[in-house]
Amino acid sequence: MPTVVVMAASSPRPDRAPVPVRTPPDGAHALVVGATGITGTALAEQLVAAGWRTSGLSRRPPTVDGVEHVRADLFSRDSLERELAGLAPTHVFVTAWARQETEAENVRVNGGMVRDLLAVLGAQGSVRHTALVTGLKHYLGPFEAYGQGDLPDTPFLEDAPRLDAENFYYAQEDELFAAAERHGFGWSVHRAHTVTGFAVGNAMNLVPTLGAYAAVVRATGRPFVFPGSRTQWDGVVDLTDAGQLADHQLWAATTPEAADTAFNVVNGDVVRWRRLWPRLAGHLGVEAQGPGTEPLTLTEQMRDAEPVWARLVAEHGLVEEDLTKVASWWHSDSDLGRDVEVLADMTRSRLAGFTGYVSTERALLGLVDRYREARVLPA
Repeated sequence: MPTVVVMAASSPRPDRAPVPVRTPPDGAHALVVGATGITGTALAEQLVAAGWRTSGLSRRPPTVDGVEHVRADLFSRDSLERELAGLAPTHVFVTAWARQETEAENVRVNGGMVRDLLAVLGAQGSVRHTALVTGLKHYLGPFEAYGQGDLPDTPFLEDAPRLDAENFYYAQEDELFAAAERHGFGWSVHRAHTVTGFAVGNAMNLVPTLGAYAAVVRATGRPFVFPGSRTQWDGVVDLTDAGQLADHQLWAATTPEAADTAFNVVNGDVVRWRRLWPRLAGHLGVEAQGPGTEPLTLTEQMRDAEPVWARLVAEHGLVEEDLTKVASWWHSDSDLGRDVEVLADMTRSRLAGFTGYVSTERALLGLVDRYREARVLPA
């Protein structure tokens, strides 16, 4: 029996088109792997709101009420076999990864994680669908060769040939494909751009990083300088809201037309940082300034930010004293410092019936407010 999709009764958020409630199929049990991350948190929220039985695999307990916590070490086969015994999920959403020192280690560790996880769950015979979240490094290359060499044209298309380089996204996909064939379940791959969302203690997120940057420069009387390249400042770019990514995964997991397919997933609009930066600065209460001839990176600007942050924590009663759990300078530097255009095409999703849309500007400003309300950022 096909999954019924109905519209949520509550009024839609002003930054997005109305989000459908992806009603669970009969007997559905979702397992969110990485349930406390940016992507996993948004996904867990939507699953619980739609009435799914939801388990969350993570080191820390999930912050979403109604999620059954599974504490297991993703990188230990023994731990997975012990902690997942008898869980029998029908839908698995893999949103976790762990950065290593080299891409060879990324391939070994993150590819192995998907292999062991799906071997354990596949043997239970309950899995109907597995969704894997990756990203646009599929087209841009790994951190070690990011944005270098002969890249596919933008907007990126899902059928672009793989780059001739080691890439843990490729390894994860190959493990997913092999497990799906071995155990007979469906799959989907979701290639997101820079994901923005709400997750406390997860630093690889542009919004709290820029919010912390603004708080430090405001406290020290400095301007809010765009830390990236002229290419990013002047060009157009897209982003991926975590709520959009969550809905996209649920759509693919409950839509026959989306079965066994890799998709790009972005908000649906494009922005220019030279227009967005002053609006973001105004919302954060700082003076906007564009880039110079060379990027003035966050890593360089925030080299001595910890004492300032400690003072802000004390003055505003912030909940996270460790700045490294709020801001990830290197990650935002890589996003904003690219000297290549980055855009993803969503035609494949649109033709298969996905209609989700998010206003990037409104989503970013709304997330700033949410982090302030949670006292992760000062008001």
